[in-house]
Amino acid sequence: MTELSFAKSFLTALDNRPVKLSPDHVEDPKTYAARGAYILPKMPKPMSKRKSAAVAPGQERSLTVVVKSLRNPPLDVKLSALTLNTSVLDIKTAVSEDTGIPVEKMKLLHKKKPIADSKVLKDVAGEAETTVEFSVMVMGGASVIKTPPTPAQAEVAQGQSGGEVLETKEFWSDLKGFLLQRIRDEKMAEELADTFQTAWKTKA
Repeated sequence: MTELSFAKSFLTALDNRPVKLSPDHVEDPKTYAARGAYILPKMPKPMSKRKSAAVAPGQERSLTVVVKSLRNPPLDVKLSALTLNTSVLDIKTAVSEDTGIPVEKMKLLHKKKPIADSKVLKDVAGEAETTVEFSVMVMGGASVIKTPPTPAQAEVAQGQSGGEVLETKEFWSDLKGFLLQRIRDEKMAEELADTFQTAWKTKA
């Protein structure tokens, strides 16, 4: 018997059976027969609950980004409250402002794979993640770090310099004070200061 003929005979048999319930049939639940409790079998592995960050309606989930490097130079930069649309280039720019490393010398990696500057956090962060960790490679190592000039360096070559300074009383007074601080003998410090001044004048 083919499947088609079987289906036709089965439907015909159903049609020939009397209909016991009317289309508008309603049964009172109180008339149901009492049944014993049925306990479902335990699952071999419990289902994991989906964790989602608590975000207020209308707000976008924010992420914390950690940028680390164990090589030269060692880095550990933490950037908080970044949106999902923050690009990798924006992260590199923020790290550059914090460390002085040029953006073009940095390459970010996520799970040991290079990430293009055009990628955004949405592309690498999972739905339940609140922290994303990147590792950074610095081309050229510590030598590429920009060191801003210190205040002492900024003040160099201001005012008098060279032989002009040696002609002032303030220089020899400062020299005497320095010698006194080191030797802790006022008479000896004064003699040494006079000796240095006499030797300079003789040489000049």
